[in-house]
Amino acid sequence: MKNMIDLKESRKNIDEIDRQIVALFEQRMRETNEVAKYKLETGKAVYDKMREDEKLEILGGLSSNAFNRRAVIELFSQIMSISRKYQYGFLPSSDWLSDFQKVERLPVTKTTKVCYFGMPGSNTQQAMEDFFGEDICGISCPTFQSVMEAVERGDADYGVLPIENSSTGGITANYDLLLNYSNSIIGQYVNRIDHCLLGLPGARTEDIKKVYSHPQGLLQCRVFLKEHPEMNPVECADTATGAKKVAADGDISQAAIAAERAAKEYGLQVIEDGIQQEKNNSTRFIMIGRNPVYLDDSDKLALCIELPHECGSLYRILSHFRFNDLNMTQIESRPIKGKTWEYRFFVDIEGNLEDPAVQNALRGIREEAKSIRILGNFKSFTK
Repeated sequence: MKNMIDLKESRKNIDEIDRQIVALFEQRMRETNEVAKYKLETGKAVYDKMREDEKLEILGGLSSNAFNRRAVIELFSQIMSISRKYQYGFLPSSDWLSDFQKVERLPVTKTTKVCYFGMPGSNTQQAMEDFFGEDICGISCPTFQSVMEAVERGDADYGVLPIENSSTGGITANYDLLLNYSNSIIGQYVNRIDHCLLGLPGARTEDIKKVYSHPQGLLQCRVFLKEHPEMNPVECADTATGAKKVAADGDISQAAIAAERAAKEYGLQVIEDGIQQEKNNSTRFIMIGRNPVYLDDSDKLALCIELPHECGSLYRILSHFRFNDLNMTQIESRPIKGKTWEYRFFVDIEGNLEDPAVQNALRGIREEAKSIRILGNFKSFTK
């Protein structure tokens, strides 16, 4: 019974201490308000890393043991982070946000030129037509880079590229290309992908000795290929190119892994359908444009963020999304050329550039990251 009384007394004391902590925290935030006004008037940066590191060292030294020292430093790191986020709310909207222009709709007519990766009959062509409609001028491009180049040169109004598959992950080459060109993401389309084994009319599964497809197609059907060791997988530029080759060669022992659309395009038959191991297999396609525009109902932002190469930097950056109640839907890391084991991060969050929460998060990240680039603000569609 003595222990129960002691527990109640301890909890009562802790409750009183917590009330004091809250009161002191609010007092601290009132002082933070004055600091924010001063920094705004003088143009002084909100984030002063040297000052914060020095203060954390002093505060840690006030603790009585090693465990408490670490805990005190972590506690005040969080308090300082909250204080910064509060101060960022006083900063004016940055000029870099004005680089993006809001439009009522994407201009699309019969003369609109849209480049897509792959040969006619590819999944990317299907995504293009589902997003822009069939009444456009679609242009086949042999590589991811050629799509990017055509849009940046102005040879095409828009481009379509695959960026991520639900079963095999991100298509890393296209993340890297997004940084090498000034194009912006103006839309996103998620399409279910059903891979088929396509062959010449009359071909059977047991006839097939060689299978052509894009590396992603082969990877997404690796279980099927493992079950048929007699089939030799051969990589090609895209799934539709494999189908075209099978039709051109006229060899009944050859097949392609591609969409049913490719079978119709090149006069092949579907030997087996739905051969991908992930039955809900989907690919996310991005629509790119030369100009940074966004629609009023855009609901997703794509960002590229480069961080200081130090402990806790990613945690601090991601905390801006949490603090502003922004849902992060995707993160992909890519190595920075010339910097061993250093990475930049491609992040998707839900929101619109006009949302105050988005603007506050972007202000904070811009202050604390080495660099940030808004890759696009767009609407996501799913078939």
